[in-house]
Amino acid sequence: MIPEADRIMISQDEIAAKVQELGSRISQDYGGEEILVVGILKGAAIFMSDLVRSIASPVAFDFMAVSSYGASTESSGIVRIIKDLDQSIEGRHVLIVEDVVDTGLTLNYLVENLRSRNPASLKLCSLLDKPSRRKVEVKADYTGFEIPDEFVVGYGLDYSERFRNLPYIAVLKKDVYIK
Repeated sequence: MIPEADRIMISQDEIAAKVQELGSRISQDYGGEEILVVGILKGAAIFMSDLVRSIASPVAFDFMAVSSYGASTESSGIVRIIKDLDQSIEGRHVLIVEDVVDTGLTLNYLVENLRSRNPASLKLCSLLDKPSRRKVEVKADYTGFEIPDEFVVGYGLDYSERFRNLPYIAVLKKDVYIK
């Protein structure tokens, strides 16, 4: 474990088992239909790469980068699309893959934006869910772990672009991010 962490919240083995479970559920639900998996950069990249390998249905993927945080640890509520999709989603089955559902502000905006592009279906898969932080109601169709309101890093989640490469999810010590 890294010295900046209080403890490991979710182990590498727990993550791997949950990713397999989610992939199986998604495969079953889509029944062989092709899915366009849209990863939300940068946090969801590691989760998405493991998830798509556990999905039996045909998969294409694309990425979006959106921001409501900037350099802060708190959402500003103002959502910006930094990188849009490279392809049309009209008439396609779209699965948004996100690292964490927090306030819901970013995902609410993103879901409404993508719905306006007329996909055949639009679902959301999130590795983590922090329902206690919700400001706008957003419900993922597939959720890995519900967690309390703690600052977590690892498996794609970062603090100032650090710790994304950890194979587990850890709770960051407060003195690391509160100055």
